[in-house]
Amino acid sequence: MSERTVGTHARPDHPPPTRLHHRLLRHRWLRRSGFVAIAALATLGAVSVQQFFFGAPKVGHFRDEEGRRTYLEAYEQAMSALPSPTKTLDVATRFGSVRVYEWSSPETEDTAPVVLVPGRSSGVPMWTENLTEFVPHRRVLAFDSLGDAGLSVQSVPLTSFGDQATWIDDALDELAAEPVHIVGHSFGGAIAATYARRFPDRVRSLTLLEPVFTFAYPSARMMAWTMVSSLPLLPKTWRNTALGKVGGAEFDPNDDMAHMIAAGSEHYSAALPTPSPFNDDEMDSLTMPTYVAVAERDSLAGGDTAAQRARTLPRATVDIFPETTHSLPMQAKERLAVDLPSFWIEAEQI
Repeated sequence: MSERTVGTHARPDHPPPTRLHHRLLRHRWLRRSGFVAIAALATLGAVSVQQFFFGAPKVGHFRDEEGRRTYLEAYEQAMSALPSPTKTLDVATRFGSVRVYEWSSPETEDTAPVVLVPGRSSGVPMWTENLTEFVPHRRVLAFDSLGDAGLSVQSVPLTSFGDQATWIDDALDELAAEPVHIVGHSFGGAIAATYARRFPDRVRSLTLLEPVFTFAYPSARMMAWTMVSSLPLLPKTWRNTALGKVGGAEFDPNDDMAHMIAAGSEHYSAALPTPSPFNDDEMDSLTMPTYVAVAERDSLAGGDTAAQRARTLPRATVDIFPETTHSLPMQAKERLAVDLPSFWIEAEQI
């Protein structure tokens, strides 16, 4: 790669700035710095958007009954694209009831389960592109996350990000006696990594697909789009544009998944603590086999910085996936269909 040098050029004399010019510059600086300040607070985990404006976290909830019905219709439509689950369960945990779907067969019922944790506002339907490839090999359990859009029902506030690991452990106490292969995308990747750190004996392997706030922070630009996508008072067209930027593809309101995510963003008020990237000691504690996939473009996981840090894990396979964005599980479904079942088998042989 060639290096660019920047020369110094003489500039023509300019007249001294006017008072109006100073005022315009100051106004622009205040507008930008105010926006950056809010983005930085959200990025650093100091507060969520809701906490910044409205105070302490409570439980996630639909804003009104009509919005809940709109979301449920979109959710059911998106779920119809998945293979029919063999079981649908609502499992009680100390933070609320967790909706769980299970796929199993006589051939897979004795395998170590694969547990799928979705990204924000995505719920179980986000795994549509991947499930058909996982189900023939494994017993699969997929959650709607507590405190987020979906059919799980939060009843107690999540006051720290470690509480996310606790409700997963409560659910798995009822569902899986043996260690599991846990897989998380985006915000679900941060949850899966936290679970693996806090309950390592329960985790046979860890798979992180574009995990946010785990190895690095997202760029300020991507974090800003994420904030826009979650603010309910903004025009729907703005939120849909932001959702497209976050997902890495143009938002299609006729796509069932996109319609469901947009409905969740508009009608569900999430109450979730924000994670922070792992420190070196926390990284060292992830001693199980770990598979990390980072997007080449518009990564919310932190791009090259995240990949470099992930490679310091004790037993990690880390790749930057070409031609992918934050929607990596859908965009790289063929590769994941080959890599992950093989990875799970190898993890069981160590």
